[in-house]
Amino acid sequence: MGTSRNVERRTILKAAGVSAAALGLGATTACGGGSGSGDGTVTIRYSWWGADERAKKINQTIKLFEKKYPKIKVKTDFQDYQSFWEKFQTQAAGGNPPDVFQNAVGFLRKYDKRGILLDLNSQVKAGNLSLDHFRAGVTKVGEVDGKQLGVPVGSNTMALVIDKKVFEKAGVDPQTGWTWDEYFKALKTIHDKTKIAGDTGYFSIMYLYDLYLRQNGKAFFTKEGLGFDQADLTEWWQDGYSRVKAGIVTDPKIVAQDQPKSSLSSGHAASEFTWDNFTVRYSAEGTSTYGLGPIPTTDGKNTGQYLASLMLSASARTAHPKEVAQFIDFMVHDPEVGTIMGYDRGILASTEQYAAFKPTDAVSKEIAQYEDDTAKAGVLGTITPHPSGADTIEAAFLRIGGDMSQGKTKVSDAVKQFFSESEAAFQA
Repeated sequence: MGTSRNVERRTILKAAGVSAAALGLGATTACGGGSGSGDGTVTIRYSWWGADERAKKINQTIKLFEKKYPKIKVKTDFQDYQSFWEKFQTQAAGGNPPDVFQNAVGFLRKYDKRGILLDLNSQVKAGNLSLDHFRAGVTKVGEVDGKQLGVPVGSNTMALVIDKKVFEKAGVDPQTGWTWDEYFKALKTIHDKTKIAGDTGYFSIMYLYDLYLRQNGKAFFTKEGLGFDQADLTEWWQDGYSRVKAGIVTDPKIVAQDQPKSSLSSGHAASEFTWDNFTVRYSAEGTSTYGLGPIPTTDGKNTGQYLASLMLSASARTAHPKEVAQFIDFMVHDPEVGTIMGYDRGILASTEQYAAFKPTDAVSKEIAQYEDDTAKAGVLGTITPHPSGADTIEAAFLRIGGDMSQGKTKVSDAVKQFFSESEAAFQA
């Protein structure tokens, strides 16, 4: 859904043309891409974003699906995050989006507004898709105004990833319920004792700011627009800028130099806010030991957290809604699919898959335990509505916040620019 510190999202603003593959996806019908043959076999198109490892796993699951449903063939296409959405927008504008595709909450209203997304409730009623046997609250992520526009394949929630060795060296032990003041005090302690910045740059992460706002009775989005004012953002960004200057937050120039790696895994920070399932990234990139810490709070209790999700959506123009629904149902419920995918797209959403996958590595075990503990704590709320234009606004928040932190623009000017770009995104 999701993703603010994800390396895929960091490149969202790069300009890139549609690849040749976008023009050669095979035989299509006039109503959305799936093809049929004389023997009753149909072909549906399935697109997603991700790296090669995700593609390998998904292709394995497709083989299982085609074995169970020999009359349904699946034609695949995958890109990195930025290229996927550029290509999808071109396909959608041309009336030829893929039959089924990976989706996230920030895009639901945008493409529902344009009539691109199929309300899957019709297929639930027809018996081709089940919304039963999901972990509590997960399916709500795919709902918009009573329509089921996506079915989750995995869930995650915001967390604080920490370098355990640095925290231990500094004598800092993060505890559930700690306040923002305690968190920032811990960052200073880490910097003073280890000469390492405490955080990589929390202030430009839209989803983290959403949690902070929710802790204070507001939210990043309402159904129609922004749920905060310029004074709120000025305070948040001024605070972040001050901490950069104090050395408590990693110098943005170093963050840029470290990319595509994170400054956390590069050893230039002790913590980073991100989605809990991204913890595997740091272990793969870095040489230290990484773990999950609690979200700081305003009142010592309410974290503002909620479950987000990657999901599967369908095209309203598909010629094969039944087959697409059967495909989605298989991909979200089949236990063997769950064992293959693991936590690649978040903690498995359905109870069948969640029970089937038994993580063996320490990182995956900690991710699962973190989500279990968060759910049991009773702090999880309902995800904030994301209006049309949310994807563009998230990118603007990251970009403008980054410019502000580097001193390229004053805080006051950055805030005005963000609100101006947000207004334009809502009207697009």
